[in-house]
Amino acid sequence: MAEGLKVVEAAFEAGASVESLYVAPEGAGQAPVEALVRRALDAGTRVFDLGPGVMEKVADTVTPQPVCAVVADVRVPLEELARGGRAGDAGGQPGGGRLLLVCAGVRDPGNLGALVRSAAAAGAAGVVCCEGTADPLNPKTVRASAGAVFTLPIAPGGPVAEVMGTMRAEGFRSIGTVARNGVDYAMADLSGDLAVVLGNEASGLSEEVLAELDERVTVPMARGTESLNVAMTATVLCFEVARRRRLP
Repeated sequence: MAEGLKVVEAAFEAGASVESLYVAPEGAGQAPVEALVRRALDAGTRVFDLGPGVMEKVADTVTPQPVCAVVADVRVPLEELARGGRAGDAGGQPGGGRLLLVCAGVRDPGNLGALVRSAAAAGAAGVVCCEGTADPLNPKTVRASAGAVFTLPIAPGGPVAEVMGTMRAEGFRSIGTVARNGVDYAMADLSGDLAVVLGNEASGLSEEVLAELDERVTVPMARGTESLNVAMTATVLCFEVARRRRLP
């Protein structure tokens, strides 16, 4: 379920299969909504006009926007993502390696969506959602990603240890984020094919996962700060990787 004008437009822009578009009475006569309806019809998407109060009952938000859409599942297999082509976009120079984010128990859909949005903006190759992570197709995740779930490859994964094994077999180094006592991210080796493992908002990464990492990294914080939001941590690391790979 994609809710809101911008998110539905992002689905069309990404070439996702938009199966149906629903328009609330409040959207009638609004130029952006009418333009979206025309685009949907041109693409062969079914368009339905809703009765008063229906959108409020089916939407995930308290004050819903006048459009929503049903979009086909856009997730890709883990093996396909891990074996994908080399980086050459905004996130790095050709041959600079690929960046994947591995979510190990990120439970809040809003955090996951924000994380996906940052990964896409930094040019990452994709995101893996391991067992215990929020559904990347949850309406809140889709909204928080600002439609990035339709442009950035996202793969479902099983247990974190198995996912890390797949990453290792495909030549990825794994680094994990820890709140304390890791290598300063500014000093860490972020070269080559890199999998950044992000833990649960409350408990972080388990000891089992930490033991499998090639390196632990920390974002230094001011005294008295307990931790950094997982999506913000992902943003800092993604753009640090992008910054380094832009350098001559």
